[in-house]
Amino acid sequence: MRLALLVALPAALLLAGCGTPGAPQPPSLNLPETVKDLAATRAGNQVSLTWTMPKRTTDKLLLNDKTALPVRICRKEATGSCEPVGVEVAFAPGAEGSFTETLPAALTTGSPRTCSYFVELRNRSGRSAGLSNAAPVQAGEAPAPVTGLTAEVRKQGVILRWANSSSPIPNTVIRLHRELLTPAPARSHEELLAPQPEPVDQNLLVESCVPEAAAGLCRTIDKSIHFGETYVYRAQRVDRVIVDGKTIELAGELSTPVRVEALDVFPPEVPTALAAVATSGENGASPAIDLSWQPVTDTDLAGYAVYRREADAAWQRISSPGPLVAPAFHDATVELGHTYHYAVSSIDQGGHESARSAETEETVPNP
Repeated sequence: MRLALLVALPAALLLAGCGTPGAPQPPSLNLPETVKDLAATRAGNQVSLTWTMPKRTTDKLLLNDKTALPVRICRKEATGSCEPVGVEVAFAPGAEGSFTETLPAALTTGSPRTCSYFVELRNRSGRSAGLSNAAPVQAGEAPAPVTGLTAEVRKQGVILRWANSSSPIPNTVIRLHRELLTPAPARSHEELLAPQPEPVDQNLLVESCVPEAAAGLCRTIDKSIHFGETYVYRAQRVDRVIVDGKTIELAGELSTPVRVEALDVFPPEVPTALAAVATSGENGASPAIDLSWQPVTDTDLAGYAVYRREADAAWQRISSPGPLVAPAFHDATVELGHTYHYAVSSIDQGGHESARSAETEETVPNP
């Protein structure tokens, strides 16, 4: 009996010890995590998919970043099954995945309807953790392409015109793609705090057609351009529908590109509200005429020039050769009893001069 107790005691201590091993864990299946950011866009009859490849397995273990993972792509319509699309592609863990397909004819005709894309990642054994999030697009006939796109540079910006075309979808807009062909060079470390350079690519939405004077044309103006730059514009018609509270777009083909050199050949605004007040030079002072006018608000304004004439004589510039900074001028070269006519113009930093303002006249009184 005593011997049995001595044998059983160590066994009991072993079972109750702190270092008791737990139940054996199953080996990792090495399944890549599912993609959660799949996005799809359609332009014309082309659908483009983008997503981010996961870096870990479902067991939170890092994947080998030098081994590409096979990706299966499928497309689902309504309540049907998810049908494979194209051939499998492969991307490394953490990479940006992409895929483009041309829609089959059955999905490029008829009324707008929704279909969804999915991607599925597999391990070496061909096993998967499941499908990604759904990325819906519109199937059906794409909007008609934009035709007749033209661009014209004006002082206010670039005026764009195109042929109007009605769409059966009420929420149809025009998307203008603008590409900057003259991007700013890379900035040095000292320039990092300076204002951000203009983006190379921008999209401008036109919600409704603004009729042009000529029948059948729409127009808009891009006021965000910078003079001295070169741009390329392309336009596409976009139908938008709401599905489950989300806006899904169906974009038509991009139009023929239009190149624009935004050269600033436009003078600044003409000054207004020119006024003149004469003094006869009492108490030994010389006679003079003081001029003032409403400031011009052009962002590239350099200053003003003042012109004067008597009777029907030719206009003569009486201000300094360089532009006047302030919207005022003191003319001390007048004579008592004479009547003078004045006009002013504005000058921008490129040296362009506006037309002369409406003239005003003033007579220097005799003391």
